Amino acid sequence: MLFRISDVYKSYGAREILRGASLQVNPGEHVGLVGRNGAGKTTLFRTISGEETPDEGDVVRTRGLKIGLLAQHVHFEENTTVHEAALAAFGRLQQIEHEMHELEHRMGESPDDLDAVLERYSDLQSEFEREGGFEYAAKAEAILQGLGFTRETWTMDTATLSGGQMNRLGMARLLLAEPDVMLLDEPTNHLDVAAVEWLEEFLAAYASAYVIISHDRYFLDRTCKRIVEVERGKTVSYTGNYSRFVIEREERREAQQRAFDNQQQLIAKTEEFIRKNLAGQKTKQAKSRRTMLQKLDRVEAVQADSAQGNFQLKGVERTGRDTLKAIDLSVGYPDKTLASGITFTLRRGEALGVIGANGSGKTTLIKTLLNKLPPLAGEMQWGSNTKTGYYAQQLDDLDERNEIIMELRRVAPNTVTTGELRGFLAKFLFVGDDVYKHVRDLSGGEKGRLALAKLIYSRVNVLVLDEPTNHLDIPSRESLEEALDAYEGTIITISHDRFFLDRVATQILALNGKGGSEHFDGDYTQYHDWKLESGKQSVAPEVTTDKPPKPEPHASSKQTSPTAETHHAARPSKHDAEDKRNGVRVVKKTKPNARDQQKIEADIAAFESRISDLSNQMAQPETARDANKLQTLNRDYEAANETLRELYAQWEQVAAETAGVCRE
Repeated sequence: MLFRISDVYKSYGAREILRGASLQVNPGEHVGLVGRNGAGKTTLFRTISGEETPDEGDVVRTRGLKIGLLAQHVHFEENTTVHEAALAAFGRLQQIEHEMHELEHRMGESPDDLDAVLERYSDLQSEFEREGGFEYAAKAEAILQGLGFTRETWTMDTATLSGGQMNRLGMARLLLAEPDVMLLDEPTNHLDVAAVEWLEEFLAAYASAYVIISHDRYFLDRTCKRIVEVERGKTVSYTGNYSRFVIEREERREAQQRAFDNQQQLIAKTEEFIRKNLAGQKTKQAKSRRTMLQKLDRVEAVQADSAQGNFQLKGVERTGRDTLKAIDLSVGYPDKTLASGITFTLRRGEALGVIGANGSGKTTLIKTLLNKLPPLAGEMQWGSNTKTGYYAQQLDDLDERNEIIMELRRVAPNTVTTGELRGFLAKFLFVGDDVYKHVRDLSGGEKGRLALAKLIYSRVNVLVLDEPTNHLDIPSRESLEEALDAYEGTIITISHDRFFLDRVATQILALNGKGGSEHFDGDYTQYHDWKLESGKQSVAPEVTTDKPPKPEPHASSKQTSPTAETHHAARPSKHDAEDKRNGVRVVKKTKPNARDQQKIEADIAAFESRISDLSNQMAQPETARDANKLQTLNRDYEAANETLRELYAQWEQVAAETAGVCRE
């Protein structure tokens, strides 16, 4: 065990944040912490790190525990360069190095105490080597480059860095420090896709423990092996990545609701028996059952998720079949081309996801498509009957002086009543007197919801969205995804949210930041896998994720190009036999064995029980005092977890193959 918080309560004034939250993290665990905005995730972090003291409950940390917290606002010493700030994580090694240089200088002067100097130098050299002194500079440089700091930026004074650069440098310093456990609060906020993929690879191989708060579900899938949900002040732990958590949470809720319904039936029947017999011949039995009900451990009903926004898009007019065509389009400014060779056809009902590094020209492309900037070269043509609505990342379409309801009225017909506007705003969580707040007083998330409300109310048939999920928590993102999936119009969206792109996009346009572009028919994961297989660029390694099935796309988006079909040819499973004839692979299905699935399920149950037992053992105070025993238990815990992950993968493969054979 590294730390444990037990039954913690925390309030700020009359507002109760944590209500009996518990969390234990063991050595080497990789944990994701999820929950809606305001659920108490950051409060948990501050409690773990010691910045906050709980009103009630216990916080236990192992002796000498080093906790590293990625703060949202970081600071560095004055007159420090980027390179120096990164190397400062190795303060002790730098001290040793400095003293070794001084001793080397003294040795050159042949001092009287040469033997003592040599002995001290030997001790320091051994410590320097043992603590990684010969590798730390190279490690710092690798992490700086991975997080987007080119060599040209290493000599920059930290005082001149932007807010995003400061946060990335703070991340580099924390990764280099290698604490016993890292607490990472939204670590991907200021990273482009390349840096996020590098960080995913780094964290997947990271030996020590970390806990991550993130709205990036794709990132959680690739870096976390356990998800802890904070809901209504309490915590619930799930084994597996984010997508596995979504499935298991639904299964748990269904089981809890069944148990609640069954118990309610039992209670009703028992109360009826008591009512009929309390004064009759079966008085003793009735009293006994009344006592039983008083002692009954009541099952709670499943509470509906807190409202997170009901982004139901209204019906829209149909456009022509081809909504937008671009042929060899170049975008940018007279003195600089940002992206060229852009060619695609976007048909009615399809969704184009635009990705690329910061500065690659994504927003410039959008402005060009909306005729706010002229193209540098090439052609573009909008189809018939198109009406576009634009959601800007900067939310600059909002008038700060207006009240919320007046801002919505800007896109409403004159005949619309105040009651209808209030009812529509309620879907976006603006209720009661909230509708009379001024835009300037809203948070980033509230402004994002208001901008989406305006866009959806306008009933345009082409949505142009620049980072629409930036200000939304996970439940709100999921609501938006469901609405966009049901939307009958056409979508163009810039996004770094890869999970969102997998749910929404039917095409990907990638701008490479070097003036080039690449178009692909399919979602983000299909594009990522194709890049990996074709070796076109270095990307993060493939990591198995347990994503829920993607919803069926719109009818008009089901036409996948032959090129995309070639890219996404299915890989054979262990139950498939391959035969190559004239260069074409033929896959022959064989029926999976049902007993295999039953055996795997039994093994899964056994290992889940084993993991629970080991976790309980590590939680015992006497174990925490015995370092050798704790290390042994932790090794067993990690091994059991690894086996469990393999069993899950085997079960899913067999289950999928069984379903495939049944369909055939």
